[in-house]
Amino acid sequence: MHKISKNYLEEQKQLHSDINYGTASLQHVTTIKNLLINTKIKTISDYGAGKKNLQKGLLNSGFTDFEYFPYDPVFPEYGEPVAADLVCCIDVMEHIENEFLEEVLDEIKNITLKLSYFSIGTKPAQKKLSDGRNAHLIQKPARWWLPKLCERFDIEHFRASSNNFIVLCKSMK
Repeated sequence: MHKISKNYLEEQKQLHSDINYGTASLQHVTTIKNLLINTKIKTISDYGAGKKNLQKGLLNSGFTDFEYFPYDPVFPEYGEPVAADLVCCIDVMEHIENEFLEEVLDEIKNITLKLSYFSIGTKPAQKKLSDGRNAHLIQKPARWWLPKLCERFDIEHFRASSNNFIVLCKSMK
């Protein structure tokens, strides 16, 4: 079962046709690279991978010691989500339709073998959908998100800024 409506999938396909859409993961490459080195983790599941910019950024930084498993419903050729020691979910959660949020969080929990890394936007995006809605469907503060994450993970690290927050979570398995 897909965790996205047919109409919203079409919206996302349209947004992904913009070369500048889906580049947020590039800002996290150094952090993810250091996390991989420090934890000796070798497998990454990129949940909401978009155009696989996280993989490109890691490779361009000279880091090659990892297996990469992308997942994004916009790119069915990537296949289904794959369990990995580190699950990255960068600039994704705020784009999830509310009716699918719990299912998506459960899926991320189920594929996280050791750690998950979330970067979640809390303010409106600059992009709009064709119907005029903001591209960030969920615009909630960290205090709204944290209980949902705490139901599924142990929080290892939390850092907030004015428009997003980053949380590193540990699997409870």
